[in-house]
Amino acid sequence: MAASSSLTSPTATSTRRIALIAYPDCQALDVCGPWQVFASANDCAGQPLYALELVARAPGTLTTNGGLAMLADLDWAGLAARGAPDTLLVAGGSGVFAECRAGHHLDELREMAPRVRRLGAICTGAFLLARAGLLDGRRATTHWRHAEALAQAHPQVRVESDALYVDDRGRYTSAGVTAGIDLALSLVAADHGGELAGRVARELVMFLHRPGGQSQFSEALRHQQRTAGPLRELLDQLHADPAGNHRLESMAARMAVTPRHLSRLFRRHLDTTPGAYLTQLRLEGARQQLLATHPAPPLARLAAQWRLGGAEQLRRLFHRRYGVPPSVYHERFGARSPHHEDTLPCH
Repeated sequence: MAASSSLTSPTATSTRRIALIAYPDCQALDVCGPWQVFASANDCAGQPLYALELVARAPGTLTTNGGLAMLADLDWAGLAARGAPDTLLVAGGSGVFAECRAGHHLDELREMAPRVRRLGAICTGAFLLARAGLLDGRRATTHWRHAEALAQAHPQVRVESDALYVDDRGRYTSAGVTAGIDLALSLVAADHGGELAGRVARELVMFLHRPGGQSQFSEALRHQQRTAGPLRELLDQLHADPAGNHRLESMAARMAVTPRHLSRLFRRHLDTTPGAYLTQLRLEGARQQLLATHPAPPLARLAAQWRLGGAEQLRRLFHRRYGVPPSVYHERFGARSPHHEDTLPCH
């Protein structure tokens, strides 16, 4: 796979340079995912908003941990000769630990960091930034499997093990693989607005551009992994019909336990209450309906349909969970009229 940039005018005033740092055995999607987001932003905008550069210790071919070959445009000297990029992102992957042990990229990252507007890492790329001391005193995240190791190796970094991506004073980190795409979309939104980011997300046929504070796991997957037997069967029923009339007493009766014991089971296995769990399922159902409906349904009707109280209660719950009000969420990511310009393919 040749990943060299097709944009050759990074000095254009409207163009921001994006440099991605790769190395042997990096994760291919940690490079290709963000790269395609920025490239698609160019396509959707019809102008070169971003110039993309793939940087390695030496220009030329490197092999990712999946066996896919990529072609790096530049080494660090070549990057420095062009001047500091606007945004510098380090890819993750199994090879990052060898890079850390060998001390590769560390001096260059330290030298470049003060001169870039945004410095970030995808997935385990955070280990390189942390090894260089560039995450000290900051919040950061990485792939859930490696979050504890990052926290132990670098106690001066405040690791948020379950966030999709984190922005702390110009340092950006993300969880594994597809979360790097979410991070890149958030950077496009910050640069050029949510409408363009939404167009890019739809062009890439993404189900949802997830906010950074959202969990790395879906609720269904998380709780399937934690439960078994009658409790698992009850959860399956709730997931199948979250808007149903699920009172605490009726849920307890299905499991042949008392309401108090059911509450203890939820606390023990899921660290929540039956009511809070059901509210999250219903909120997710309301979010899905908001995504699929044009125009946006009235909040009062949506709240009644999903048993979430009134419009104001739904608004508060939605903002707390997804980071934006329902109206903003629908505007950015919801279904569009057949005549809306965002339904047109990017050029």
